[in-house]
Amino acid sequence: MASKRTEEMTSFIVMDVLERACAMEDEGKHIVHLEVGEPDFDTPECVKAAACKALTDGYTHYTHSLGLLELREAICEYYHDTYAVRVDPGQVVVTSGSSPAIFMTFAALLEPGDPVILSDPHYACYPNFIKFVGGEPVRVPVFEEDGFQYRPEAIQEKLTDRTRAIFINSPSNPTGNLLSKSRMEAIAGMPPWIVSDEIYHGLVYEGKEHSILEFTDRAFVLNGFSKLFAMTGLRLGYLIAPKAFIRPIQKVQQNFFISANAMIQKAGIAALRESGEDVARMKRIYNQRRIFMIRRLREMGLGITVEPTGAFYVFANARHISEDSYALAFDILEKACVGVTPGIDFGQHGQGYLRFSYANSMENIAEGMNRLEAYLKVDR
Repeated sequence: MASKRTEEMTSFIVMDVLERACAMEDEGKHIVHLEVGEPDFDTPECVKAAACKALTDGYTHYTHSLGLLELREAICEYYHDTYAVRVDPGQVVVTSGSSPAIFMTFAALLEPGDPVILSDPHYACYPNFIKFVGGEPVRVPVFEEDGFQYRPEAIQEKLTDRTRAIFINSPSNPTGNLLSKSRMEAIAGMPPWIVSDEIYHGLVYEGKEHSILEFTDRAFVLNGFSKLFAMTGLRLGYLIAPKAFIRPIQKVQQNFFISANAMIQKAGIAALRESGEDVARMKRIYNQRRIFMIRRLREMGLGITVEPTGAFYVFANARHISEDSYALAFDILEKACVGVTPGIDFGQHGQGYLRFSYANSMENIAEGMNRLEAYLKVDR
């Protein structure tokens, strides 16, 4: 019999949607994928070239468990140039994607039963990371009319003497909204440690994102290369942590992961230092898609009170169609052949919403919107 902690782990519903969509494609149906948050762009040529050169040059062995020093220095330069904060390379741990960074952060931070504040809705996997190492997610509802931002006073109401961390994610998955500077500053001043998932930083089309390190050094930053640099399959991320936690996190890395892929670490250096034009081009196209999708969804009557300005998601209120977002998402898939993610994947407060990803071509997004519009016009 499987362990209790794996039996109790929730599924990642977006993957259930994707897997059903793939089965339908095997049956010969054409599916428009608006469910998955994966860039449709090819990885920048400078990144691919650096990876190929690294392979030829023999970067096929273990690296230092914290990662190549040159990459950690490049990450520090990036944070200084972007946010005017100083990070020591000794505070950086390079990981095989951002998911190990989340796992190692909570492995080093939490004792059994320690509460962690989490927004609701939130990225679907966050509670499972927290619970897997014995922590206790404490959910704080966030609201459409606020652009799904935390209300600092709502966090304060949930704090106890034992609360270990507050988890923030801006720009957010699933909502695409940003946490304002004033609210982030207020949260940074609270007693618990702050864990800031900054994986969608750089993908902001209006306003400006802020790193938690601008406001406090009592923080853990999670970031990576998958989203901004279209490197999802290359699996490269990193963690910036207070120095007192580096050795404990390093021991977790040594035991469970050893080190990130050597040749891909070299590619990460190229991404940070050479891919500026590629990133700017991708951002321009994402923004065009964002504006188009928001307009089309609103024309269909879906609720978007505050326009999302980051990541590549629109979290739309569909409660007037159905309170059951799970059933609705699968009905849309079966009848309209459009993959969308049910809001319930992201917490109880996401029920009745649908997440749409615009990490797809404008042609496919337009086709998906046309199919959705036709679906909504049919008396179901």
